[in-house]
Amino acid sequence: MFQLRPGQVARRTHDYKRHGTVSLYAAMDLATGKVIGRVTKKHRAAEFIQFLDLIDRPTASAPSVHIILDNSSTHKTPEVLAWLEAHPRFQLHFTPTSASWLNAVETWFSVLERRAVHRGVFTSVPELRSAIYEFVGAHNRQYAKPFTWTKTAEAILAAVERAKNRVHE
Repeated sequence: MFQLRPGQVARRTHDYKRHGTVSLYAAMDLATGKVIGRVTKKHRAAEFIQFLDLIDRPTASAPSVHIILDNSSTHKTPEVLAWLEAHPRFQLHFTPTSASWLNAVETWFSVLERRAVHRGVFTSVPELRSAIYEFVGAHNRQYAKPFTWTKTAEAILAAVERAKNRVHE
């Protein structure tokens, strides 16, 4: 990324140097809009279980915790299944392969990318990690709000039924 002068349009170089990558686990509480985030160096079952432990603490009073996930094999290992068996209030729901996540979570990841990552210049993984955690904290303090459905469950299920009928016609 080139430094900008007043009135100059942002531009990028043709090459882009990556100084490392990270995995971001994020859980959004739809009742408050707050996000629990964890940045890890790797994306394995062990890191996912640590993230589940992180979610477990602040949600201890909730009778059940529903987590919507993509179909990563990390979420289906014997270690994760054993953790879930020991924590029965946690229920995992998997999105269909290649399907969009819930719009609220997808939108949050988009905002993270646009506001904290896209224009950033990170010379190390700790710098990137710090920027992500700073964004999560700022989001939770200033922007978090409950997710409000604009349609009733009946209207959504009726639309699903209509779509199924169109496929079978």
